Formats: sequence, structure tokens, C-alpha cells
Amino acid sequence: MFYERDDRLIRAAVVLRPEESKKLIAKAAAQIEEIKNALKSGIVIIAGGTTNGYVAREITGREIDVFRYTAGRIYQGKLDATPEDQRLKPIILVKGEISEISTKEALEKFSADDVFIKGANAVDAEGNAGALAANPEGGTVGIFWAIVAARGANLICPVGLEKLIPSVEEACRETGQDRFSFSMGHKVGLLPLPGAKVITEIQAMEILYGLEATHIASGGILGSEGAVVLSVKGEMKAVQKMWDDVNR
Repeated sequence: MFYERDDRLIRAAVVLRPEESKKLIAKAAAQIEEIKNALKSGIVIIAGGTTNGYVAREITGREIDVFRYTAGRIYQGKLDATPEDQRLKPIILVKGEISEISTKEALEKFSADDVFIKGANAVDAEGNAGALAANPEGGTVGIFWAIVAARGANLICPVGLEKLIPSVEEACRETGQDRFSFSMGHKVGLLPLPGAKVITEIQAMEILYGLEATHIASGGILGSEGAVVLSVKGEMKAVQKMWDDVNR
């Protein structure tokens, strides 16, 4: 019933605004073995999404307009979509080189060693992720899911804890484009992403620094809306490295 608190480790209270979280998560995603291996000898598809835009920056080294690297978006208080003439197409890499093949062509060649990177609009404490879809055929998820699942390919989901909800499963049951009589913007469904390897700020701290992070608070005002507050603990050297990086 009772336990002793371990105070031997160094702790840091860290506040990450959404853009800072996205950058941290992107750096971590670029370091995981599934992606590094696929960049050497396979295919990596980086689907649309602002966090994925930062992932694309990390992987390619290119400057990318992350706000155009998305299809659906929550924008100016509405469920919205980036206009097609402004939208950047997904980046596809074959053996580490950017390819001009289409997403459909890339998926046709997919194997268990390849990687599909998909952002999310929701994540829960159990590590389940979900993506909103206004397209009646399921949008990006409708295109890739069956192939990725059937072939055992790697589905990686970088998502910030600002998108934390109680239950993705319950949320999926309560959505659907044809279920809403009213909607602020597009009517949407929430599609689950079963089997996805989710990378939040918590996993990013472990991947990049070997630190244990606990989500302790969220929110803010005057530019800190959507911020995530973490208690991060570990050995002094690792905590100091993390601290220096996030405060740059």
C-alpha cells in the first residue's frame, strides 16, 4: 500500500508549447530503429500533418512549411482543410532518397520492413491514437491502413500530449460524418490507428535522453495555449543535456 519515493534522481519541470513538442517528437521519431532501417534499405512514407512536417524536416534536412504539410486541420475554431492548391504532397523516401512515386505506388511495394508515418488528432493514456477524417472514404487512413496491416509494415504515430483524450475507442464510437446534425466546420469521423507505435513527448524524452517523463499538467495563456507540463527525471548529466536543448 505504501512505497518509498526515490529522490536519488534529478527532476526537472519542463513546459513545452505545441511547436516545441512537435520539434522534440520529430527529433525522437527520426532516431527510432524502424525508421533508420527503412531509410537504409526500404520505403518511408511521411503522410500529411504538422508534426509530420517537423519529422520530414528532421529526416530530409529540408526546410518545409509545416502549416501546408497537412490536409485536415483545426484552424480558426473550425474543423478545416488546407486548400488543395496550397497543400504540400507527402514526402516518400526510397532507400533514403526522396522519390517522385505516388503514395499508391509506394504502398504497392510495401513490405514488413517499410514505414508509414501518420499523425493523429487524438491519443489516450493507453497509447491508442486516432485520426479525424472528413473524406467519406476515410482520407489517408482509408488509403494506407489495409496494406500496412496486412503486410505487417511499421505504422509510426508522432503525436503531442496536447491531443490527449480519455479514450480513443469511446471517441470513435461517438463520431461519424453522418451522425452530426451540426458541426463547426467539416463533419468528421475519428478513425482508430490500431497497432501504431505512438511517440509523444514522454517517449521522446526516453528515446533522446534516456529520461523518464510524467505528464503533470496542460494548458496556458497568451501564447502557451496547448502547452504540456512534464516532470522529467534521470541522471544529472542526461537531465542537464535535455535542459540545455529545450531551452535553446
